[in-house]
Amino acid sequence: MDDRILVIDDDHHLLSALRRQLSDTFEITTAQGGEEALAVVQEAAKTQKPFAVALCDMRMPGLDGIETLKRLRDLAPETVRMMLTGNADQQTSIEAINQGAIFRFFTKPCPPDRLREGLLAGVKQYRLITAERDLLEKTLAGSVRVLVDVASLNDPVAAGTATRLREWLRLLTSEFKMPHRWQLDIAASLLPIGLVALPPELLTKRRQGEPLTDLERSMFEHVPEVARNLVANIPRLAPVAEILYLQDKGFDGSGFPPDGPQGKDIPLDARLLKILKDIAEAAEGGPLTVDILKSLDKRRDQYDPTLLPKVRACLQALGEAAPSASIEVALAALQPGQMVLSDIRLSNGHLILAANTQLSPAQIERLRNLRKIFSFIEPIKVRI
Repeated sequence: MDDRILVIDDDHHLLSALRRQLSDTFEITTAQGGEEALAVVQEAAKTQKPFAVALCDMRMPGLDGIETLKRLRDLAPETVRMMLTGNADQQTSIEAINQGAIFRFFTKPCPPDRLREGLLAGVKQYRLITAERDLLEKTLAGSVRVLVDVASLNDPVAAGTATRLREWLRLLTSEFKMPHRWQLDIAASLLPIGLVALPPELLTKRRQGEPLTDLERSMFEHVPEVARNLVANIPRLAPVAEILYLQDKGFDGSGFPPDGPQGKDIPLDARLLKILKDIAEAAEGGPLTVDILKSLDKRRDQYDPTLLPKVRACLQALGEAAPSASIEVALAALQPGQMVLSDIRLSNGHLILAANTQLSPAQIERLRNLRKIFSFIEPIKVRI
């Protein structure tokens, strides 16, 4: 009985009866009212033990069934939602289906066999949803890994920055108690992909602080458009492409694209990515300091005024934390999945991979091949 069912009702007698009737088939959890149910769902998300089906009464004090299931859909969109009620009027049914996205609608009293059959159908639907998600995530993960490896070959510094952004996002997701935002995670990984259209010499020129011509500045400004056009060709990644396109768009309407949205019309993920990207660029691969975090005040109008202080406070706590433990290893000892904390360079100083890069199998293979031809500066510092 791996399939968890959440039953929500304000009548504890009914909850006890349903537990007795259904516990031989399902793992039953009960919640007496909408507020308790939402707390249970949030805890399930934290422990990564989601509910396959939520069965909710319609008439409850406080949060009614429609509002409860509507909020539950935001917290756990994959959980299949069902309604159980003694009030089966047409308007109630329409509201429940439209607002709560109800899979099944049962009226009281409902025969146990019929309810069990409906719950089994809900579990089957949940398995279809999660199976499609798993397949999609694995397919997308493979595509993203290829693109990330290509981007790291073109610009190792930007690839290291992308890895750092993903670490910050995982921290913020936990601190803000947000559901996993896979589109934002992928967008952060693919942040450097638009730079593949630029010559390496031009990337070096900007990174060294040399003045750029108007044409060169225009090329950099259009990098988000290049990123969007590349990623938009991958099925299901349209939201990611839009985030990448708006990565430089200011809350005040400044930045690229000049005719793009502004304020709250910019997707939340794009607003968050801009803040993190600008902090990472200010840090230049070094440690986070209070001065770096405060440097964004010079362009305060470009950032969401609600997000900026929250992100800054969270990252400031990270910067004040004890540094990660590390060891130094030979290049030949590097393994996929390790986080390098120092640049990997050839003996002549040429940068191969930047600090804060999480090594992929393709990057390990490339390093091994390069080692057969060139000598490297060793040892390499890695996180433990």
